[in-house]
Amino acid sequence: MTSNPQGTGPDGVEAEGGGAGGPGTEPSGGFGRGASDAVQPGSGGPVSGRPKGKPANHHNTRLGMIWTAVVIALILLVLLIIFIAQNQDQVLLRYFGFEGQVGLGLALFIAAVAGGIVVAAAGAARIIQLRLRDRKTRGTVRK
Repeated sequence: MTSNPQGTGPDGVEAEGGGAGGPGTEPSGGFGRGASDAVQPGSGGPVSGRPKGKPANHHNTRLGMIWTAVVIALILLVLLIIFIAQNQDQVLLRYFGFEGQVGLGLALFIAAVAGGIVVAAAGAARIIQLRLRDRKTRGTVRK
């Protein structure tokens, strides 16, 4: 079988985009889009100009996001209360010479909060560092 430079297939039908009129000019009975299937530029597609993933009246508001965050936080707090209530065994804690007994659940909660504070402090230090570097870079560009 030999290649055909005119762009026609073995049955004599033109290959897609190979006709004299350029790409996409086949008649409506051909392989490409016909005149009735044409999509106007800027129309967003054949169905509508709306993105496919979102419903028509879906709006994210700050109040809605805050409400969702509050609900999630309340669910987490309820789970935390259940955890502390189920872990009431007394444990002895020693910290820099201080000694005392506290419930296991409360001790773990205090440790988690302390870890969160350490992570937040490290993140804040990095943000401050990046902001200072950005100010220095902008200051040298303006001059």
